[in-house]
Amino acid sequence: MAHQIDTVHWFTGISHPKSVAANGGIYLWKDGRTNFDTMTAVMDYSDPSNPDIGFQVVYSSRFTNSAGGVKEIYYSNGGSLNLDTNKINSEGGLQQADADAMKMKANLLAGADLPGFKVETAANTGSDPMTYAHMRNWMECVRSRKKPNADVMAGYNHSIANIMCTAALRTGEKATFDEAKQEVLAGGKVFQY
Repeated sequence: MAHQIDTVHWFTGISHPKSVAANGGIYLWKDGRTNFDTMTAVMDYSDPSNPDIGFQVVYSSRFTNSAGGVKEIYYSNGGSLNLDTNKINSEGGLQQADADAMKMKANLLAGADLPGFKVETAANTGSDPMTYAHMRNWMECVRSRKKPNADVMAGYNHSIANIMCTAALRTGEKATFDEAKQEVLAGGKVFQY
């Protein structure tokens, strides 16, 4: 989930979820593992500087059935960005008739193809153009001392989201983040794994 949630933070500019609820378990691979083979998390986001901005992210992972393959699709009220097909389209976007009923404007993304490389969304990535570009950026920044595309704060922020997800999974409680104390809370108590 780390890379996908990092993409959410990058696209939206919001550092981490306001809250996370999650559920899952070890349903098939009863081989001594402690990490769940199946889980779903719902992350609630809002922008502290703009109360009109809010959305949810749903992340699911299953290691019990590979039907449908790996999917990475970002939906908005304008359409979707599908990183498996490298296409942007207006499917599911706000149509004019529905917008009129709510006294809003239609919101439909223009269709587009992303650059001609395949974004790898599976766990076993090997070497692909995106991994190469990421590593090249990091190495150039080591040499130049410039800030990389994904700096330490990006890593910290998606770690907050991942720990909130783990807290919700392990406790069954809604997880939040205390900004002042920099602590993840589950059910209002400091989460300790």
